[in-house]
Amino acid sequence: MILSRLLPVCISLTALCACGGNKGITPQHRDITEMVFASGVLEAYDQYNLTAQQDGYLVQLKFNEGDLVNKGQPLAVIDNHQNILNARSAEELHGIAARNTQPNAPALLQIQANIQSAEAKLQLDQQQADRYQRLYQHNSVSRLEYENAQLAAVSSKAALDALREQYNNQKINAQQQEVSQRFISGVNQVTQEQNQIKAVTSGRIYQKQKQLGDYVRKGDVIAVIGDPELIYAKLNVDETNMAKLKEGQPVVIRLNTNKSKTYQATIHQILPSFDAASQSFLVKAYFTDSLDFRIAGTQLEANVITGEKKNALVIPRAYLQYGNTVLLKKGRQKTTVQTGIVSSDWVEILGGINENTVLIQDNK
Repeated sequence: MILSRLLPVCISLTALCACGGNKGITPQHRDITEMVFASGVLEAYDQYNLTAQQDGYLVQLKFNEGDLVNKGQPLAVIDNHQNILNARSAEELHGIAARNTQPNAPALLQIQANIQSAEAKLQLDQQQADRYQRLYQHNSVSRLEYENAQLAAVSSKAALDALREQYNNQKINAQQQEVSQRFISGVNQVTQEQNQIKAVTSGRIYQKQKQLGDYVRKGDVIAVIGDPELIYAKLNVDETNMAKLKEGQPVVIRLNTNKSKTYQATIHQILPSFDAASQSFLVKAYFTDSLDFRIAGTQLEANVITGEKKNALVIPRAYLQYGNTVLLKKGRQKTTVQTGIVSSDWVEILGGINENTVLIQDNK
């Protein structure tokens, strides 16, 4: 609809320029539409890259372009035997560490046996010390013999306490080792599972970027997945035009696959950051009519309608010179004009000249 309104304007411009030129023209009252041009691509909503988490060869690819996939669905398998071996080794070491924490663990049983022996020895030494104490009280043994008996009991008690402390330390060390090995086993299990690549969210496979047998490195993109229901236009807008854009403005879009057809859309979101890769600002435009070509990545051209005015005083854009000046036919003098809306063909004149002013082009 917008393009059909612009068509008579373009025809009038051609006729005007044909009869104008250095013969002179005068400003005219016409409807004018201001548009901001932008390039872009079709993109699926919530689009993301399915990437490899490990290095290796792709030994399985379980999808094709256009397939619908569910969240968590396995889509590819990477052959990485090192991850598998590491996971098995860590699991076995964790099993050993776990068994070492049990009461029947060999190290604990050995210390427990030593404790039992030390307890028996302490009991005997304590009995001997008590007996020598009674004998000493009756002057039946020497003081040295009495003190040696007492010392033997004290030593046995210290040896028993040391063994009990050793038993507790062994249990703590075994438990710490079990925790450490359990963590390492879990990490290696996750790493092994990363050999199997799964869909992060449900969606459609829009691009398949690797083939069966390809060697991939961590971070390589294997496929592009996005929402199958919502396709929008991602526009790249030059920074000089960003001040003119607002959410809700109408957009006319042509896909490069069929430039004879246009689609209507509106600006849905203006992203708040500058895109360094494209050296432009990014704008999302949602289609307001039916989109019959839904292949993500399709390049497009867009014109954002930023302003319209009825019966505006305009001149052909070719007559506006640097510094917003125009060349008067009378005396070939330059004068400055105040401009409003600027379209691809016309410039709105707000002041400086009127509809009776005759303009010519500078052919120098």
